[in-house]
Amino acid sequence: MELKVRPAAATATAGAAPRHEQHRDVQGGTARAAVFGVSDGLLTNVSLILGVAGAHPAAGVVRLAGLAGLLAGAFSMAAGEYVSVSAQKELIDREVAIEREELRRHPESERRELVALYVSRGVPAAAAEEVATALARDPEVMLEVHTREELGVSPGSTGSPVAVAASSFGSFAVGALVPLMPWFFGSGTAAVIWSIVLGALASIAVGIAVAVFTGRSRVRTAVRQLGIAAVVAALTYGVGTAVGVHTG
Repeated sequence: MELKVRPAAATATAGAAPRHEQHRDVQGGTARAAVFGVSDGLLTNVSLILGVAGAHPAAGVVRLAGLAGLLAGAFSMAAGEYVSVSAQKELIDREVAIEREELRRHPESERRELVALYVSRGVPAAAAEEVATALARDPEVMLEVHTREELGVSPGSTGSPVAVAASSFGSFAVGALVPLMPWFFGSGTAAVIWSIVLGALASIAVGIAVAVFTGRSRVRTAVRQLGIAAVVAALTYGVGTAVGVHTG
């Protein structure tokens, strides 16, 4: 009697639906700009406000410095992100256009290039030929595969420069506003203490948000963020106290 044994893997997976993993968009840049914008805004204005407050000027001087820091930093972040993402997008679009033209003019050469790439990664030659031939039937699919393999990106994955710039501006402004709020309602030591308290709480919140986004330890990331903010604030406050303000 002949026994027929089915492979265990085939038995286990027969009829099973493919498992789709959920991943965040790590190429677009909008989420990254928002997270770092809040962090930068908070650290920048905590440092600026406490540095100025350390010199014991009038509350209006601290408010003016804080508002100037908020606006200057927010516009600087937005402009920097816009230029950076625009340049990256233009570069990728140019390379994709070159690849598209190569596929149009030399489709067979590009197909063989893809076969060679798969073979170099350990795919048997026959299987590589079959896959590359199947992909070559659709020029858009072939373009996407080539740009992903050769450039490391997919067409249209760089995100919108305007969206990234707006996200940077808004998030920096939010972070920078937190330590400035007490100076709209008070002055002196009380306002300094409230700036420190709000800055510390915001730093912990930013650390937790970063940990959720990156999948790292929330406690460790929050403590790290708080520690950085504390060191920077202490240094700038110390410098402001040492220098002081002298009016004639």
